[in-house]
Amino acid sequence: MFVTDSPSPSSLLGRPCRHQALLTLPAQEAHVSAARHFTADLLETWSVPVSERDSAVLIVDELAANAAQYGREHMTLLLVLDHGTLHIVVTDSGSTVEHQRPDIAPDEHGRGTGIVQYLAQSTEVHQTHSGREVRACLRCSP
Repeated sequence: MFVTDSPSPSSLLGRPCRHQALLTLPAQEAHVSAARHFTADLLETWSVPVSERDSAVLIVDELAANAAQYGREHMTLLLVLDHGTLHIVVTDSGSTVEHQRPDIAPDEHGRGTGIVQYLAQSTEVHQTHSGREVRACLRCSP
């Protein structure tokens, strides 16, 4: 596990950001709760209001669960709080094609993406040279 947390002048989108943190874990279901707890604790430290914190934790939970299910080696969670917007970026080493698992009933599969799209102001999915990157942005009250 690799963790950094720092107020930083570096940027995610070319602008200075107030806070950023990075967590890298094995892409395994057992580590999804670590990503969730890391997010909850960090956003409390950053004074993100409870309602936005709860939404962010749910988004991280869904994205990390997908990364654990479809990633092959590792997953990385990047959180950037920049002027009232929380950028959540989860990368994994999986492919872009997600196959439905035969051991999961159709009515219990695929809800995570809908939850993320409902809670976030925007979402994006990109294929990278080493896997997949999913971004979600969430407005946070000052």
